[in-house]
Amino acid sequence: MTTTLITGANKGLGFETARRLVEAGHTVYVGSRDPERGRLAADRLGARSLVLDVTDDESVAAAAKTVEAGGGLDVLVNNAGTEGRTPEGGVVPAAEVTAEMTRGLFETNVFGIVRVTNAFLPSLRRSTAPVVVNLSSGLASLAGMTTPGTPVHAYPGIAYPASKAAVNMITVQYAKQLPEMRINAVDPGYTATDLNHNTGTRTVEQGAEIVVRMARIGTDGPTGGYFDEAGPLPW
Repeated sequence: MTTTLITGANKGLGFETARRLVEAGHTVYVGSRDPERGRLAADRLGARSLVLDVTDDESVAAAAKTVEAGGGLDVLVNNAGTEGRTPEGGVVPAAEVTAEMTRGLFETNVFGIVRVTNAFLPSLRRSTAPVVVNLSSGLASLAGMTTPGTPVHAYPGIAYPASKAAVNMITVQYAKQLPEMRINAVDPGYTATDLNHNTGTRTVEQGAEIVVRMARIGTDGPTGGYFDEAGPLPW
């Protein structure tokens, strides 16, 4: 039996990923900052609820102890993230972004991945087929962002693309130093979720496709890569 933890899984892409993996036979922990929302989501899915705030050391440490006591972990999906849009749903342009805005996004999108991954490494190391999937974005691609005419080129924000580019680098470095694991970054595409005020053009079912696929790869699968559902993406 494969045991999987998905952070930020009480809604959106995390919830859909959890649903698909439960269907595939995984024992799934639904990580959620809000205990009640997490419990309700887990009950709907037939999964296990796990209180987990990726920005809080004590919360993450407690979650790691709970999962270890429950038998350990095989797959970690670092899904929790934020884009930091305005209350009206707009993207904060470069000339208006602040260091504090950027710090907030990095706390969740970057430092959260490091905090959670390191906390669960002892458990993952005991798995016979450990997998880590990091949620990135097409906006993390320097090649895409610097090529006029690509879908991502016109995006005006700084903080979110920078945080996801950092996720890609984290992914590469973990993969190089932990060759026994399959560690990859994935782009679910512009998916309609609360993160972007549901302005995305793809459904969560479409967005979760690559997440689920990479969560289920075997020991002969790729590692240290950056993928969407069509294949490898340019860095």
